[in-house]
Amino acid sequence: MTTSDTSGLWPAVLARLRLVADIVRLPRARLRFDASLNPDLIRRTHASFTMPHPRYRIVRNKSLGVALIDLRAFASGADYLQSVAQKDHAGYQARRARARGYTVAEIDRNSYIDDIHRINTSQRVRQGRPMDPAYANRTDHYVAVDSFRYYGVLDGDGKLVAYCDLGIYGDFAATDRLLGIKTDGVMYLLMADIACRLIDEHRYNYLMYDTYLGALPGLREFKRKLGFAPYRIRYAIA
Repeated sequence: MTTSDTSGLWPAVLARLRLVADIVRLPRARLRFDASLNPDLIRRTHASFTMPHPRYRIVRNKSLGVALIDLRAFASGADYLQSVAQKDHAGYQARRARARGYTVAEIDRNSYIDDIHRINTSQRVRQGRPMDPAYANRTDHYVAVDSFRYYGVLDGDGKLVAYCDLGIYGDFAATDRLLGIKTDGVMYLLMADIACRLIDEHRYNYLMYDTYLGALPGLREFKRKLGFAPYRIRYAIA
């Protein structure tokens, strides 16, 4: 094999080496599931998070590069907002959204069925990926799930413009569904407000928002501005 034959291999090799180095440097976190919150759901979620990764079978599904905020690092929600207060970060965006009349509240999704459908169908592509066709189906009635909370951003007229289904799994919470109309910083407001509420409850150690290293650049930047960072995760269940 000539030098020209092998030269094309080096960028791929170097990229893999950088990825390995990034993984080795990741901080570690231990997350605990509490099956008493919702036995069937918690056990299914634990099994999903700890099953072999679909592409890299030697690691667990949700174990490398998972996006977390360590809630214990902040004495209060106000302390967290100060940590992301720089321009264009979550604290700055959240302040601007509130000044425009947006508020965050726990919601009954059945009071906002039309708004949720409008949000779900507002874009065919998000973060460079086509929306799952299931989002196009209008849901006529939602059933609240034990150990879940449902948050929404309301504009000045009371219309829902963003929402998040948040699972409480044990000593951590994780986003299950997060969608909105990208305007006026409402997505930053929603996630920052959720982080503040969890911090001020002093019951949870981490907030999870799927993966960090595997996210597309735009979504990764969104997470970074909210204070999420990638971790290596180990799970326990009780």
